[in-house]
Amino acid sequence: MTTKPLLKVEGLKKYFPIKKGILGRTVGYVKAVDDVSFYVNEGETLGIVGESGCGKSTTGRMLMRLLEPTEGKVEFDGKDLTSLSTEEMRKTRRDIQMVFQDPYASLNPRHTIEKILEEPLIVHGLDNSKERKKKVREFLEIVGLSAYHAKRYPHQFSGGQRQRIGIARALMTNPKLIIADEPVSALDVSIQSQVLNLMQDLQKEFNLTYIFIAHDLGVVRHISDRVGVMYLGKMVEMADSEQLYLKALHPYTQALLSAVPVPDPDFKKEQILLEGDIPNPANPPSGCTFHTRCPHKMEICTKVTPRLTEHDSGHSVACHLYSEQVDNDIKQLEGSI
Repeated sequence: MTTKPLLKVEGLKKYFPIKKGILGRTVGYVKAVDDVSFYVNEGETLGIVGESGCGKSTTGRMLMRLLEPTEGKVEFDGKDLTSLSTEEMRKTRRDIQMVFQDPYASLNPRHTIEKILEEPLIVHGLDNSKERKKKVREFLEIVGLSAYHAKRYPHQFSGGQRQRIGIARALMTNPKLIIADEPVSALDVSIQSQVLNLMQDLQKEFNLTYIFIAHDLGVVRHISDRVGVMYLGKMVEMADSEQLYLKALHPYTQALLSAVPVPDPDFKKEQILLEGDIPNPANPPSGCTFHTRCPHKMEICTKVTPRLTEHDSGHSVACHLYSEQVDNDIKQLEGSI
């Protein structure tokens, strides 16, 4: 695996305006994604996890500019995507494709599978009609379906088969990066592992890079090389997959891991129960946004926002609990009083 970053994200933000009154005046903002930075190396899988509403899907959509970022920089293969024109971005999407969460909603029910899979090739002006039809049948076989399925409609397939079609559609333009937005969460548990194994096989075969968005830490562990944990629009921890699962540093990550079921009825583990609900992203708490639910809250947590800094080699965390960071933060706090 090469270590060249294919994608670099710096200071990414997405604020949705809150409008009120007849004139629709802006009275505030929902901070869906608030200053997120990360990178993805060529050929690896980066998992992004967190509770519903933490901003992970919004982040994925901003990388493709399906949503326009409020602020920040997205660099893909040496190009700054945020500065591209609409036409340039449309051409770049040939190299960045997306697999959506709901296989029932992401396929047009009026089109045959052949037409659905041909569409990306037509949009990007690739191949002639005969070559496109040949490629459709070839990729249906690759994802575990049959060539004769091309003439059928989405309603004639199960959820797992539809998601395979969604994956085939993403592969049609030979992309470098695939953003998978909770691709197995709508599927039966027995089908999830089949789709995950298929994605891993395809990654090796086509040298793909994945950003895998999910809320299930068990699923993410199965497929990811590195994992980033998001909470209320911020990245709170980033580490190699095994390192994160063996020694999670952030109290939020520890709580998430404690809730993952273990397939052993005799194994007892302590579950960390977080009190309260996720705060309103339109009015997030001051300082560390997690302090309202954190069992280790200190005074500094309510006043100073922790930065995502490296604690161990390749393991970054945004938390005041880690001493090398606290000293500087306390000086910063004292300086502001």
